[in-house]
Order: sequence, then C-alpha cells, then structure tokens
Amino acid sequence: MNPAWEDAIEGCLGYLATEKSHAVNTQMINRIVLESFATWMESNYPACAPGALTGEEIRGFLRSQKAERRLAPASMKIIVVALRHFFANLKRERLIRYDLQPALDLPQLDQNLPEMLSEAEVNQLLSVELPDTPLGLRNCALLEVLYASGLRAGELVSLRLENMLREEKLLRVIGKGNRERLVPVGEKAVGALDQWLARGRPTLVKPKTGGELFLSDHGRRLTTARIWQIVQEMAKLAGLKKKIWPHLLRHSFATHLLSHGADLRAIQEMLGHASLATTQVYTHVDQARLKQVHRQYHPRA
Repeated sequence: MNPAWEDAIEGCLGYLATEKSHAVNTQMINRIVLESFATWMESNYPACAPGALTGEEIRGFLRSQKAERRLAPASMKIIVVALRHFFANLKRERLIRYDLQPALDLPQLDQNLPEMLSEAEVNQLLSVELPDTPLGLRNCALLEVLYASGLRAGELVSLRLENMLREEKLLRVIGKGNRERLVPVGEKAVGALDQWLARGRPTLVKPKTGGELFLSDHGRRLTTARIWQIVQEMAKLAGLKKKIWPHLLRHSFATHLLSHGADLRAIQEMLGHASLATTQVYTHVDQARLKQVHRQYHPRA
C-alpha cells in the first residue's frame, strides 16, 4: 500500500481507538473497509493521494461495492460509516480543506423489529432442570443473568468477580466504547450466582485461572461462541422449537420491561445504549404486541 494511504488510515484508526474508544471488532471492521478503499483507489486512481480526494472517486467506489459485491443496505452502511470517520479525520488533520460528507449518504434500512421470546417461553427456558454439577450451576446462573440484566454475550464473558456487587444486587458492566454502567439483577439471578460461586466455580479454578465470573470446564474464560452454544443447548432441553441465541434474551429483557411499564430512559441505561433512538425500537415491538392482543380479543377487531 502507498505510504500516504497507510499513514492516513493508521492515523484515523489510532484516533478512533484512543479518542473514541472504539471496540476491537469495530477497529477491525474499519481497517478492512479503509484498506479496501485504498486498494481500489490505487487501482483506479493511482495518482490520487488522500488529500486530493473528491466526491467523484468516493461515489465510484460505493457504486463498485454495491454492483460487484451486491452488498445489502446494512453492509453498505458499515462502509459509509467507516469512510465518514476517515474523511472527518483527514479534515481534522488538515489534509483536506473541504467536507466530503455530502458524497456519503447513509442507505435507507428497513425497520426490522427485533425478535423476542414471550414471558412464557422465557419461563420455560429458565425452568429447565439442570444437574447439580459445576457446569449445571454455571449454566443456570448464566441464563438467569442474561435475562435479568439484558447483557450482550461479550459483556457477560468479560464480567469479573469484582464486578458483582452482591449486597446492592448490581453488576458493574463495561460495554461498547468502554462505557461503564451499573445494571440491577433480581433475586433469582442473585440466588443462582450465589450457588455458582459457592459450589460451582471453586471446583473449576485452575492455577492460571483469572478473575472472570464465568469459567469454562478448563478453568478459562468463556468465549462468546460458547455462550451461544450453551443458550442453544438449554433451549433444546427446554423443548423450545424456535432458534434461540443470547441477544434474543436481551431483546426479551427490554421488551418485557417496557410492557410492564418501565421508563424508556431507564431501559436505555440498563442496555448501555448511547442513544435513546436505539432503544426506541422496543416501543415498536410493544405496539406490535398490543395490536396482536387487540386483534385477538376485541370483538370488532
């Protein structure tokens, strides 16, 4: 890669990592997009340096991505967002003097309502009889915490012993962008955690075990892939026919809180959303549920 492009990309990614606290996965996605853009530029506009970019080259790149790779709007949005970060950093570093944002319209996305479990289905999942073994105690606590707190799978595997505030019934969670939040957990989740910490976790501890709250059977930190497997295994044991994954419990957590009268701002805080607009999707889910109830029970629906 041309050193000018390499320096511009590294400068942008360094700024986003240190000043904007972008997560590792976000940094990796941005790198892939920007390196792909630089490669395309060198093939199609070899004489064009980052500081000489115009809307023409940018629109050409976006057209090529959409036509050649047949990307969906959601994938195109990822590319556009990464390029916006890149161009904003070029302007911040005074490598360009003009605004390239008008060349980067975000694609319109369909409003897909998040899937969720009903309260009966959640109860069915959490009522699975698990063996009174270390792994059984762990899986029970893990499921209870997922539904009680609405954590992402990545946040769950990152929980450490010191993140559990037992007396206050709170979890200290480090979410996206390294933002810290306190999330309450209910009595059932706390009880399941107590059993796991008293009778399950100590038997899995190995000499090199760290302070993670949840451990694998080898005494190591769980992976998000293993969390997926555990949730799907529990769903199968519960006899649930639909596909279950960890984020489905997060959606269910938020929707059930809202349907029982919880304040949207409080739900935003518990989910760790930076913007209320992200949380507002659950108001649409609740409206859909209300319409379904109305159609089912109103005599003139």
